[in-house]
Amino acid sequence: MFLPGLFLLFLLFLLFGPTAWGVHVSWENWRSAQLNSGAEFEPPASKPHIVFILVDDQGFRDVGYHGSEIKTPNLDRLAAQGVKLENYYVQPLCSPSRSQLMTGRYQIHTGLQHSIIRATQPNCLPVEDVTLPQKLREAGYSTHMVGKWHLGFYKRSCLPTQRGFDTFFGSLLGSGDYYSHYKCEGAGMCGYDLYEGEEAAWEQDRGLYSTVMFTRKAINLLANHNPHSQPLFLYLAYQAVHSPLQVPARYVERYKGIPNPHRRKYAAMVSCLDEAIHNLTQALKHYGYYDNTVIVYSTDNGGQPLAGGSNWPLRGSKATYWEGGIRGVGFVHSPLLVKKGSKCRGLIHITDWFPTLVTLGGGTLDEDLNLDGYDVWEAISEGRPSPRLDILHNIDPIYTKAKNGSWKAGYGLWNTAIQAALRVGHWKLLTGVPGYSDWVPPQTFSNQRLTTRHHNERVRWDRGKSIWLFNITADPYERVDLSQRFPHIVKKMLMRLVQFNKTAVPVRYPAKDLRSNPQYNGGVWGPWFKDQNQKSKKKKQSTGLFIFIF
Repeated sequence: MFLPGLFLLFLLFLLFGPTAWGVHVSWENWRSAQLNSGAEFEPPASKPHIVFILVDDQGFRDVGYHGSEIKTPNLDRLAAQGVKLENYYVQPLCSPSRSQLMTGRYQIHTGLQHSIIRATQPNCLPVEDVTLPQKLREAGYSTHMVGKWHLGFYKRSCLPTQRGFDTFFGSLLGSGDYYSHYKCEGAGMCGYDLYEGEEAAWEQDRGLYSTVMFTRKAINLLANHNPHSQPLFLYLAYQAVHSPLQVPARYVERYKGIPNPHRRKYAAMVSCLDEAIHNLTQALKHYGYYDNTVIVYSTDNGGQPLAGGSNWPLRGSKATYWEGGIRGVGFVHSPLLVKKGSKCRGLIHITDWFPTLVTLGGGTLDEDLNLDGYDVWEAISEGRPSPRLDILHNIDPIYTKAKNGSWKAGYGLWNTAIQAALRVGHWKLLTGVPGYSDWVPPQTFSNQRLTTRHHNERVRWDRGKSIWLFNITADPYERVDLSQRFPHIVKKMLMRLVQFNKTAVPVRYPAKDLRSNPQYNGGVWGPWFKDQNQKSKKKKQSTGLFIFIF
């Protein structure tokens, strides 16, 4: 009776599991893994498997359980059975959020305060900063990354496999074509952007839609790892749902009733993503991971209304420090949670995942890491108060200055021309130019051209203001500015900004390097700058060759 039962399970998996997305596991390998792994008799690994899913540009309104017209039944179910993070913050742009996830440190402490890391810049996450996968690997984890890196690649030491990941499959840039995996950064600056390890993955490219491709790759990793012998850390950073708006046609059919073409296609992309998460979860169960796995789901920043996203009813959009740019969609799903089916309203920031996951994985947190994050596992799992009391959203000294900003407006404590944002308890302070400040309902931009930029950098002057204060708990939509009513609160928060600013390092935002052009690198976006140790090695090799010849 044992073998027929296994065979029936396998048939069901073929029909409804990850194989429906092209993940093929032979009967021999599957049966051998089930019979020889000792899964029925071995106790689960003491350290939990960690799966971190980072989604690109998903707005606060773009998930079913936040009232969206977009259907996300699988995400809704996972969140409902886990813990929804309803006071969770990320950064307003791609690279900043990823840098803080990887290091547990604020942008002012890594030099990445301004904008994003662009493909043509000789810039990356500082190589001296210890990363989350490095700490987990020290703790005995097998570490793997699938998806979008966007933390720089101008030299080899910046690549994911040099920053703590055993394997990497995905893209190095911030965006690109979902099928061809090509990206242009201007006229004559176009190249291929799909990698396996540290080499272009030409042989892996079959014109497959990236959401499907990344999910297949992640499931194959699960299929080829023994969950009972070593804990696994999988960082799955989807390209979706960032522009360009591309998706297989069958998903668009579900949203014929949405008049805005951008919103319609965007909704279809979210649905495809939702299906991908379902297939990944089924694979975790099938291959024996699920009962000892912690799944974290997070967006990297707010949605871009010009590209179909929605943060309604929050104010602002991606690339802004209004709540619409930084209030994240997030949840944790795991059988290991103590209080499942709950909401965590404690203050949580993307920097908190570093200490939380390293501690959860049995790793060590050395004092010299200088972390800005907190271990928030008990707040999430048990409903205890969050240890976090404030968040420095950012201080960007080189962003466009507010025309009416001044030291006087900042009570002589702070120049309000400088873009900065700070949360302390219920209070939120903004100075300078926070970014596009409207409240944007879904469908609003139906007749406007889709932006081709990374993000909308248009500056809107808000009646000469350069400082705002909100009680976010009472007014999450930022409709009532309280800066004039509570000057003593403003002064206290400005002093806190001053204290943070004293710890800031210089901004890393170098000029464009023409050597980055893919035409000089075989048509591929990739490292163009030689590390010092590479130069030394090459010099030694050249010297040795010279001696041999003569």
